[in-house]
Amino acid sequence: MRYFLELAYRGTHYHGWQRQPNGISVQEVLETALSTILREPIALTGSGRTDTGVHAGQQFAHFETSQPLPDTLIRSLNGMTNADVAVYDCFPVGPDDHARFTATYRYYQYQICRRKDPFRADLAYQFPFSVDVVRMNEAASLLLTHTDFESFSKVKTDVKTFDCRIDFAYWVQHDTGDLTFHIRADRFLRGMVRAIVGTLLAVGQGRLSVAEFDAIIEARNRKRAGRAAPAEGLSLVAIGYPESVFAERTTGPS
Repeated sequence: MRYFLELAYRGTHYHGWQRQPNGISVQEVLETALSTILREPIALTGSGRTDTGVHAGQQFAHFETSQPLPDTLIRSLNGMTNADVAVYDCFPVGPDDHARFTATYRYYQYQICRRKDPFRADLAYQFPFSVDVVRMNEAASLLLTHTDFESFSKVKTDVKTFDCRIDFAYWVQHDTGDLTFHIRADRFLRGMVRAIVGTLLAVGQGRLSVAEFDAIIEARNRKRAGRAAPAEGLSLVAIGYPESVFAERTTGPS
């Protein structure tokens, strides 16, 4: 039977979601815990990969097992993982429900703090420089008019297409002066959000015009875009699925 896990993690001390040969990943930590509890090898498939140092306020992953789950599964998982990984729910889904391919959207936020803040260390990018938020939003709105985002993808990435459907992309400036970038799409390329943020910050500083930002997208060349923003400011905050995926969801095991 196939199950979905709902979880969250602070990615500071992990080499991303996906298993890596040279460092600990969130996937490895959870697979080890699940395999220990269920006493059989368990493989997890996540809704997507987050890079080293990137966080997730909501992540889903699926796994399969033929045995019944213990009532204490979630409590046991949380007891076997560090404080920076939390499992919230586990529920059965249909055999064709897939954590990655059934997802209809992914929603990310990028946090920028304007001054040094010890309580947001590793959770926001400290960027004290002046920016024009209106111009940054003007440039961000152009993302919705394009579908090919090769200019914001890591080079030599193994994908069949660079096409993405962006639902929204905008900046919010808070009373403190801190900034949050919101972006949602059906899929994201590797390094895409951080490359977009870094390039939009260049627009906000006046180092790029809005027209030049548009030309960067059209160029389909990563070398034309700006430097990727640091990983610590980025969080995956929500993933969308059809309602049918949650048909058998209850309160989940404790």
